[in-house]
Amino acid sequence: MTLLPLPAAAAAGFFNTFLLAFSALFAIVNPIVNAMIFAQITADRPHAERLPLARRVGFYSFLLLLFALWVSSYVLNFFGISLGALQVAGGLIIAVGAWRLLHAPEQREALKESQARYDGRTVAARRVADIAFFPMSIPFSVGPGAISVSITLSAERPPTGALPYLLTLSVAALAMAVTIWVLFSFADRVGTVIGRTGARAITRLFALLLLCIGVQIVASGAETLLLPVIQAARG
Repeated sequence: MTLLPLPAAAAAGFFNTFLLAFSALFAIVNPIVNAMIFAQITADRPHAERLPLARRVGFYSFLLLLFALWVSSYVLNFFGISLGALQVAGGLIIAVGAWRLLHAPEQREALKESQARYDGRTVAARRVADIAFFPMSIPFSVGPGAISVSITLSAERPPTGALPYLLTLSVAALAMAVTIWVLFSFADRVGTVIGRTGARAITRLFALLLLCIGVQIVASGAETLLLPVIQAARG
């Protein structure tokens, strides 16, 4: 039994959407820097205890991203927020966040470390299961920025073929969750291999890409909002 090959256009669309979504999520989640902070927070715990924590954080992060991708945009539409308005607002949030990340990644690192420590209660927790969802999954791994990116990407779904588009975004979310799981599982080695300077260089590279994505989404939203007005003026 042989599988029928996907049409070239469909395959290209899948990979383009996947790369766009994964790059945006990678830039805003920043799992490399988060893994370094994770290593600091859990330095006093044995490796055998950190592995299930990393697995739980990856799983919970996947669920949070899925919720943002599949549910949130429909909830906003229910309240009468148009697709164009959602695209413009979400694109601006992404662009502003990317700009800050591009110029001051150390401020983002300090914020993430503060979220992970949760006023010292994370380190003091008796069981890793107590901190897996909060604060290690939300807001440390998947915070407001990642949720905003997910909602905005979901809002970019085409009028036709929305289901394949959302499924592709879900695959990107799964890849992001697996990345979090793997990097957190070997967090103690990430800092040694990449280092703080290398991590910030990667952060700036993906922040620039994220800034371009935010601007593109704003442009799409503006086109969605203004096109009916232009057509009505011409008519």
